[in-house]
Amino acid sequence: MRFQMILPNESTEVPPGRITEIAVAAERLGFETAYLPDHLLPPGEYGPPPKPFGGVYEPLITLAHIASQTSTIRLGTSVLILPLREPILLAKQVATLDRLSAGRVTLGVGVGWNEPEYDSVGATFSDRGARADQSLELIHQLFTTGRGPGDGVFEPRPIGVRIMVGGRSGAALRRVARFGDAWQGVGYRPAEFTTSAAKLRALTDRPVAIGARIEWTDADEVEQWREAGADELAVAFGEVDGFESRMGEFAKRFGLSGSDGA
Repeated sequence: MRFQMILPNESTEVPPGRITEIAVAAERLGFETAYLPDHLLPPGEYGPPPKPFGGVYEPLITLAHIASQTSTIRLGTSVLILPLREPILLAKQVATLDRLSAGRVTLGVGVGWNEPEYDSVGATFSDRGARADQSLELIHQLFTTGRGPGDGVFEPRPIGVRIMVGGRSGAALRRVARFGDAWQGVGYRPAEFTTSAAKLRALTDRPVAIGARIEWTDADEVEQWREAGADELAVAFGEVDGFESRMGEFAKRFGLSGSDGA
């Protein structure tokens, strides 16, 4: 099982330098991917888990800075709210970030759950799934053919982007089956995760990494995810204070490649 982590970008009190420091520490400890959440214009104050109004710093720009300070850890979004983004510009940003990071980008996308945020930015909520599918179709076209609408040229193309789809609805699973290199289930317990993972595998013959996003609690829960068949586990380690210490304990407990030298 590959271990990933969620960077603490969900508080107005987090200085940007701390986010980068934690990403560098995660790379040193051997985490496979560092993810940033995304919100453009949340309609309320920032709140606690499980559903914080996160994303103080725009994730793609922040990941570009982190890319300059790291060399091996993958850099991703968990998850970028796709229907709130113009797809051609997003594709250009992601492809550029992927080139700048030497092929280390995971574009994690979802449709979001917060209708007031859609209202805040003048976007419609009811058709967000259909628009997400249309965006993914266009992004796939740009990345694979180098051609856009009207035969426009899309270069440079990415060299290592993975598409990760988050969510737990039937529509999300179908979206993964069509477009995803990976799935990240959110809000699951291991038993129900296994059921949804089986549904996903029945929808596609393509190799899709099966993963989940969790809040760090204890080692026994992680073992349950391993037994449930998760290929990837993205872990949020809570408040910024003591974040590196908790990551280090986790890395040592589960034998990550850099934990001995941490």
